Amino acid sequence: MSEIRLYITTTEKRADIALSLMTDAFEEEGYAIATMEIDEKSDIWEASVYMFRVDEAEIAERFTALLAEDFPDAEIKREELPDIDWIAKSLEGLKPVRAGRFVVHGSHDRGTARPGEISIEIDAGQAFGTGHHGTTAGCLEVINSVMRSRRVRRVLDLGTGSGVLAIAARKLSPAQVLATDIDPIATRVARENVRINGIASGIALETAPGFHSTAFGRHGPFDLIIANILARPLMRMAPQLAAQLTPGGDVILSGILASQRWKVLAAYNGAGLSHVRTIWREGWVTIHLAKR
Repeated sequence: MSEIRLYITTTEKRADIALSLMTDAFEEEGYAIATMEIDEKSDIWEASVYMFRVDEAEIAERFTALLAEDFPDAEIKREELPDIDWIAKSLEGLKPVRAGRFVVHGSHDRGTARPGEISIEIDAGQAFGTGHHGTTAGCLEVINSVMRSRRVRRVLDLGTGSGVLAIAARKLSPAQVLATDIDPIATRVARENVRINGIASGIALETAPGFHSTAFGRHGPFDLIIANILARPLMRMAPQLAAQLTPGGDVILSGILASQRWKVLAAYNGAGLSHVRTIWREGWVTIHLAKR
């Protein structure tokens, strides 16, 4: 299915304003947004929102309305992108990733696990999470640390994407795992990855928008919650997420830029969670918190 980019051309400072507006409007719905520098010397930047053709009319109308006040003279331009699986293309040839006891690899690297390592097979596909991104690797490292240090009975993987973190938790212990995502395609991809990794039971997969789904009541409360999403939605859901946690439970948060760390910590401290440690990887952070 062809992907469309709608964008405006502006300055770096104004592009930051546009990005903030687009984040509030589109981020939670899963639409990709971005700013990029076109000409450093002339201070020319583009601010873009990406969508599939089927969504174009609605998003174009919303994009126009969103920019009307702050960018009244901006021309909204359109680009149709080639129908290429950019995720698979960008991940071709990537080597296995090791984090904690886990080694995450593609199907072409089966048998790469060393003695004592836990193998997770994830190929590039339609959902985020192959282990190569600093956020995923950071989560795997903290999952290994938490689940080796105490008994965890119930796990929630919120925004599961490829399912890699849910698979890791289940392979590490007999805990019951609920893996949710707002995107039904991600849920389907995760279910297939669970099957590929030989997990016959112990992971429930649900398409669930926020905490409104009855799945959380049926499977919770949780001893460990993992949420590798983005900083803004993580901050907004802090009270709801904390309410799903058992006393003494742990939370692993990622998808957070290093510059956003203190804002996320403030939101979760306000929800009654205390900071345990932070892992820094490639400009991103993974935060471990606890309800003690």
